[in-house]
Amino acid sequence: MAIEERPSPVRRFVRRFLATPEELDAEELQRDAAECGSTPACDCRRGQLVTVTGRLRTVVYTPRTNLPTLEADLYDGSDLIRLVWLGRRHIAGIEPGRLVTARGRIAFRDERKVIFNPYYELEAPRP
Repeated sequence: MAIEERPSPVRRFVRRFLATPEELDAEELQRDAAECGSTPACDCRRGQLVTVTGRLRTVVYTPRTNLPTLEADLYDGSDLIRLVWLGRRHIAGIEPGRLVTARGRIAFRDERKVIFNPYYELEAPRP
């Protein structure tokens, strides 16, 4: 059993100073997801029932003649998972930048991870 070493305060300061804002945001999202007990998106496999927590990057309504969909890309700092609500045009609170916890079964569409009609919880906005 390996013991995880914490970086020294100096090393953390230098890391924060040299890292890009995107890298720092990804690290924060990964920490938040781990604290919630969520599965990292990079570890999700086809057919697996998962709980993922992250920030919505994009939300798009796709009008189709037979079945409209609302699609949102959830990023947890490790990978993207597309959330797809079939037959929906709008869901209150589902908007870019919102923190969301979603539960469902992982599928693949066009070689991308997807959860269809996920159960979701909107996280409280941070100040």
